[in-house]
Amino acid sequence: MTQDAADRSFPATVDVAIVGSGPTGAAYARILSERSPDAVIALFEAGPVLADPPGLHVKNIADAGARTLAQRHSEGVRPHTMPPRTVPAPTSTEQPAEENLGDDTTTYADPAKRVVRAGTHLLPDGFQQPGEDGIPALAMSTNVGGMGAHWTCACPRPGDGERPDVRADLDELLDEGERLLGVDRHPFDDAPFADVVRDRLAEAYDPGRAPDRRVRPMPLAVHRRPDGGLLWSGSDVVFGEATRSNPRFTLFPEAQAVRVLVEDERAVGVVVHDRRTGTDHEVRARFVVVAADALRTPQLLWASGVRPTALGRYLNDQPQLVFAVRLRDVAGTPGGHKSGPADPAIAESSGVTWVPYTDDEPFHGQVMQLDASPIPLVDQDEPAPGSIVGLGWFCAKDIQESDRLEFDDEHLDEYGLPKPSVHYRLTEEDHDRLARAKVAILRAADALGSPIGDAPFTLASGASLHYQGTTRMGSVDDGTSVCGPTSEVWGVSGLYVAGNNVIPTSIACNPTLLSVSLAVGGARDIADRLAAARSSADPVVAATGV
Repeated sequence: MTQDAADRSFPATVDVAIVGSGPTGAAYARILSERSPDAVIALFEAGPVLADPPGLHVKNIADAGARTLAQRHSEGVRPHTMPPRTVPAPTSTEQPAEENLGDDTTTYADPAKRVVRAGTHLLPDGFQQPGEDGIPALAMSTNVGGMGAHWTCACPRPGDGERPDVRADLDELLDEGERLLGVDRHPFDDAPFADVVRDRLAEAYDPGRAPDRRVRPMPLAVHRRPDGGLLWSGSDVVFGEATRSNPRFTLFPEAQAVRVLVEDERAVGVVVHDRRTGTDHEVRARFVVVAADALRTPQLLWASGVRPTALGRYLNDQPQLVFAVRLRDVAGTPGGHKSGPADPAIAESSGVTWVPYTDDEPFHGQVMQLDASPIPLVDQDEPAPGSIVGLGWFCAKDIQESDRLEFDDEHLDEYGLPKPSVHYRLTEEDHDRLARAKVAILRAADALGSPIGDAPFTLASGASLHYQGTTRMGSVDDGTSVCGPTSEVWGVSGLYVAGNNVIPTSIACNPTLLSVSLAVGGARDIADRLAAARSSADPVVAATGV
């Protein structure tokens, strides 16, 4: 599956070239491996392999030192996570040596002290323009598996106004997305106090809601292994055995696509920069899929001269509020106590509850029980696992065409592509939704127990990591979208885009399930066209020579 040898060679021609190995790029590889087993598929990823199997979620790496190193290797050309001192640096010739980084590696060149999570790297500059809100926490990951190696694995279905109307088969695509991601709709139902949390939130929120918008367990891309341990879904799960055992599929790590080749309004391949050797390679292809994230997908299209009116526009993030409470009137449970503040991550003793978006309340609640308090509790007994509850409320953005990415052809970023800058403002409607979300999260806190802290607080824009819209899907080519219902770019035959950036609606829920589902639709379209080409004289064959 992986072409990782020191003397690797790049193919001259393939049927499908995929750029980006996150969940949506992996979805294209999986569906094509299942539906077009004769197709030659190459996937190019700018970052390194973190673990075996490629695309593994870092939460599945048992050794803490190895997990830290994997996160560090995801952080681009200027990693910030402190490495285990006994482990060597990445092998890529374009990664800086660890000994040159110094000790101040928690953030980089960041006078604003922007928070950056392990396994991700911030946009170094250009994230805020004078007089605008900007997206200061805009972050990416550069590794095989993309953000799928680091995400929370939450997979709620969009509802009400979150649902795009461009696909009549959306529900079936969502079913298929759940299959690829390995979604469990009832994880951790036996977690301590999970029933208490759901019952109390349901009493506060369910009256008047449609059945599919009522409080319920959060669907998660996780399952239990035969040995009882948990396996969190990364791109490795999306690839599946169908892709890993496909002799015609090859993954090229540390191989960055720097240009899509377009001839006569048709995508005919990609130019790939080998980040190990510094050499460039032209790979001809019948179809090209760009699944590089909401910033780098439009950036690559721009660098390739593919510049529809809506490219980079309608950028949206989800304004996010967080709070914490201690459950009232619950008895302690034996075992599992920790001696101090815990990492507030989903663990085996966690329960995760979902308060869905509605058009009347345009935000989505993710309520996570923790092993112990994320902050010290003064003069109190140590809490029982699951009795400390973190609340995160995500707001649907008031989408504006003026919220956009711009690319500078005269100045290049650290990956050699046109430098991006962000134009982004919160509207009056956004501020109103945040105020209403604050009321809603306080209502949830009151239903559950006693607040920890004075009040909910709003995280910096971008902290959700749920950026969308920059190559949005539309029903018609009217200048407000980049691609059509099959994810094929308007005006460039054979060029497809994938990722959260394809989502055209304002959603508050976690976007990965929806973006993977839309990718399934695109992959099926390519598979159908490949089948048609093999049974007829398709002009694509003549155009590319494949």
